[in-house]
Amino acid sequence: MEAEEQCNYILVKTVLGMERVAASYISEIDPKAEVIVSPRGFKGLVLVKPSKNKYEVAKEIENRIPEVEKVEIIEGCAPAVPSEIARVAASLAPRFISSNETFAVRTVRRGRHSFTSIDVNVVVGDAVRKATGASVNLRFPDKVVAVEIIGDRAYIAFYPGSREWKKMKPGKYPLYKIYRKIAVVQMPYLGPLDACRTMGVRIGREVQNFEVGELVVAPIGLVDALQLKTFLDGVFEGIESRYNIQKKSYGRSVHKVPVYLQDLYQLVRSRSNEAIIVFEPEGDHISKRAKEVYELLRKHRRVNLLFGSREGIPEGVYRFADLVLDIAPGITLSTEYAAAAALIAIGSAVHDYLAKEPGEEEEQLQPED
Repeated sequence: MEAEEQCNYILVKTVLGMERVAASYISEIDPKAEVIVSPRGFKGLVLVKPSKNKYEVAKEIENRIPEVEKVEIIEGCAPAVPSEIARVAASLAPRFISSNETFAVRTVRRGRHSFTSIDVNVVVGDAVRKATGASVNLRFPDKVVAVEIIGDRAYIAFYPGSREWKKMKPGKYPLYKIYRKIAVVQMPYLGPLDACRTMGVRIGREVQNFEVGELVVAPIGLVDALQLKTFLDGVFEGIESRYNIQKKSYGRSVHKVPVYLQDLYQLVRSRSNEAIIVFEPEGDHISKRAKEVYELLRKHRRVNLLFGSREGIPEGVYRFADLVLDIAPGITLSTEYAAAAALIAIGSAVHDYLAKEPGEEEEQLQPED
C-alpha cells in the first residue's frame, strides 16, 4: 500500500490550452484538492491531488467536465528510471490484471531522458508479464498499464483496454481495400472556366480521399476542349493535394488515383462484361439493393460507378447497368458531392455484410494487384 499512499493523484489530460478551464471545474468538484496546471510546464496536463477518495473524484471529473479528454487514476509513482518503473508496476499489476487477461504498456515520456518510451514499454511489459502470468496484446489488450513520465517522475495507472478509442478495432473492416475495386466514371463539369476548375479540384480530392481504383472522366460527344482541359487541371490538382496529405498522415502505403479519359458510350460498350452501377434519382434506394451491391463487388474484378454532372447519365445507359441507385430520395446532390456520397453509402452497405460473414468472403473482396 505504500506506493498507493504516496501517489494519491489523478492525472487529467486536456486539449492544449484547456488546462486552466478544466482545473477551475476540478476545484469546484473538490475545493480542497491540490490542482497543478501544466506540471513541469507540460501543457495539456492537470495533476490533481484530491482531498477525498480519488476514485470518486475521478468519476465526477469524467461525468461533469467535457473539457477533459482522459482521466487516469495514479496507482503508483517511481523515479523516471525504467528499472524502478518496472518494479513498482510489477508490484501493483496483480491487483488489476489477472493471468487469463491480456495487457499492453503505453508510455508517454515528457522531458529529456537517456531512454525511450519503447525502452520503458519493454522493461515494464516483461516485469508485469512475470508478475501476473498475463500475455501481451499490443493492439487490443484487456488492460492497459499507463506510464506517464513527467520530468524526473513516473506515474503509473491501470485501465481497461476498452477505454482506448481506435480507428480500427475488431468488427471494423478497412474499406479502402474495397474502394480499390471501384472505378468512378464522372461526366466532366463544363461551363465557366473558374467553375470548371473548382469542380475539378473538389472531385479530384474526393476520389483520392477514398483511394478508388481509378477515375474515368467521360464526356459525351463533342465538348469544348478548353473547358475540359480546365476541369482536368483541377482534377489533377485535387488528387495531388489530397495525396500529399495522405502520405504524411497514414501509417500505410497510399494508392494514388490514376485518371483516364473516354467517351461515356464507348466506356459502357468496352466494359459491358464488368459491373456497372448508375447513380441517378430514378433508381431504387441503395438500402433496398445492398445485397446486390455486395454480390457485384464480390464477383467482379472491377465495379464501375457512373455519375452525371450538370446533366445526368443518359437514360439509354440505364439498360446496360446492373443497378440504378438513388442515395438521397428527394435531394439532388451537387456534382462534387455525388461520388463521395455514393462511396460512403456503398461502404456502409458492404461493411455490414463483411461484419456478418468474415473470412473467405473478405478475401474475395480484395483488389487484384
